[in-house]
Amino acid sequence: MALILGFESSCDETAASVVKDGRFVLSSAISSQIAKHAPYGGVIPELAAREHLTALRRITDEALSGAGVTPADIDCVAVTNGPGLVPALLCGLNFAKGFASAHKKPIIGINHFLGHIYGVFLDAEEDVFARKDLFPMAALVVSGGHTALVIIDSNGAVKLVGTTLDDAAGEAFDKAAKMLDLGYPGGPIIEKAAKLGDAKKYHFPRSLTGSAGRALDPANRFNFSFSGVKTAMLYHVHNLCDELKTERLEGEPLYDTLASYQEAIVDVLCSKAVDAAKFHGAKSLILCGGVACNGALRERFEAVAPKNIKVFLAPRKYCTDNAAMIAGVAYRYYQAGKFSDLSMDAYARFSGDLQIPME
Repeated sequence: MALILGFESSCDETAASVVKDGRFVLSSAISSQIAKHAPYGGVIPELAAREHLTALRRITDEALSGAGVTPADIDCVAVTNGPGLVPALLCGLNFAKGFASAHKKPIIGINHFLGHIYGVFLDAEEDVFARKDLFPMAALVVSGGHTALVIIDSNGAVKLVGTTLDDAAGEAFDKAAKMLDLGYPGGPIIEKAAKLGDAKKYHFPRSLTGSAGRALDPANRFNFSFSGVKTAMLYHVHNLCDELKTERLEGEPLYDTLASYQEAIVDVLCSKAVDAAKFHGAKSLILCGGVACNGALRERFEAVAPKNIKVFLAPRKYCTDNAAMIAGVAYRYYQAGKFSDLSMDAYARFSGDLQIPME
């Protein structure tokens, strides 16, 4: 048996969790900063860092007490060291280093993307990640800060095959909500309002899909771009307000607008995920990350996936940032004796390849 204490502070959630044997979540403590960032319509890195500093000790104590363990019981410390907001990452990273050093525990730095992917398998009755028949795995990691397609082979090789060239999908939701003065975070607000609208009422662009009449550069086949749909929303709102002679969209025009906007984003995410899965011969297809909470996305993702590909949707409680997913994937490294050292640093972007120990 191995108990791993995980830390996560890549954005605006301060989280700590104790996970047993990579699957069994004994505790998951999270301190959200939504109320702090809401007035700005997005996350302010310096503010996030200050909030992490005030919450880390409390959240750690909560995770340990919730699991009914002491620092002496912990076998290893795991911490997100990228990608993410560097000021925020450094808070969790340095706290985890201090904890590991003080209690003489080994430490493992974990890639945030891998954490989200592995979160799909938490609380499972079997070690799903050990099933060779599910590889290669294709994963769509979609959140406020990241939109990426990742392929994991049966030998544990991890390759980033697609990423956003500008805005992430979650950011596109947040900025649209801010544009319409709907509140923050924008994703849940837009999802709720979109249920009342007609998703076919208006057409918003699907960038990097070849749908605009121009040939798609093969290099961008699995990449994403959501700045165009965000700009289209700006002009759409301006023109529709002029047409309706109003200063603010409300009622049916608002609901139809949001439903159509959400439809464009969901369409791009699902079509590219399925294309990547087919191209790379994936046996399973994963949806994870904060935006994976979106009901329309979850429903479409399952509907369009090929029948011969196993679909995994991250449980909603493990979609948003949490430390259980970090401690979970760290177990693979712990078993293989692959530890980090106290010199490891934080990084903002993930552009290279990784290797997950599979034995």
